[in-house]
Amino acid sequence: MNYAQLLFPDFSLILIGYLVCRFTPLNRPVWTQVEQLVYFLFFPVLLFQSIVKSPLDIGAAGNLVGAGWALGLGGIAMAYSVPYWPGFKHHFAARQHAGSAQIGFRFNSFIGLALADKLAGAPGLAVVALLIGVSVPLMNIGAVWPMARHGQRGFLAELVRNPLIIGTAGGLLANLAGFHMPDWLEPTVSRIGGASLALGLMAAGAGMQLGALNHAKLLGVALLLIRHLLMPVLALGLSHLFGLNPLQSTILLMFAALPTASSCYVLAARMGYDGAYVAALVTASTVLGMVSLPLALGLLR
Repeated sequence: MNYAQLLFPDFSLILIGYLVCRFTPLNRPVWTQVEQLVYFLFFPVLLFQSIVKSPLDIGAAGNLVGAGWALGLGGIAMAYSVPYWPGFKHHFAARQHAGSAQIGFRFNSFIGLALADKLAGAPGLAVVALLIGVSVPLMNIGAVWPMARHGQRGFLAELVRNPLIIGTAGGLLANLAGFHMPDWLEPTVSRIGGASLALGLMAAGAGMQLGALNHAKLLGVALLLIRHLLMPVLALGLSHLFGLNPLQSTILLMFAALPTASSCYVLAARMGYDGAYVAALVTASTVLGMVSLPLALGLLR
């Protein structure tokens, strides 16, 4: 399978979002509102529908959850170990690292859901929805912890209000309870899900910027290396360790090679860190995803 060709439509939407934001009246403030709509309404609906549509195998899901948590913990550990790499410690400030370490392990859910749909349809969406649901709390804690002294926000309250967790938890409970989407409601829910993928990808493109990459070049290289090479290699080992089936292994590899989350910038800026630098790393990661995803799905798989 030619994964680069398969991924092209989704990355072309990212490019379209970038061009529309930069060269039309639909500028950044417009896309900020689009991101809010997708994140708080469309995305949770898509997650709920994706999980409800496919019956869960509890035993197989348990292995997938274990692999997802191990991948997340491994990414967090690698990102926070960067100052201890030989020759790295004195090339950037500890504060710069605290605000940007999240780049190494967080992921772009918009792109992940769109690609899972392309790779494996509804079963693939159900697998990646479960991975997103179990990983979001872990990644949020890993991202916020080193910056918490500036934010003074409660972890539990933040997690309980997270719309991605709400959508996933609702879908899991409904699935285990035997709930089936009524036929009259299915078309509406499907259209909301489809809109969330297209708008989410375009919003990712609208947020791209590269201007501040020179603030801490060596740190940026290390974090992007973790996100786009070491995480996929770790996922390959975990898929064997946990005995995942071919579909789960493919989605885990895709998940591990995703660009970092666009919300990294929002979190860093809100908590008083170098938001411009983090935004530049998010942009570089989005571009590198065009290389790491075909690598993970082709060569590693």
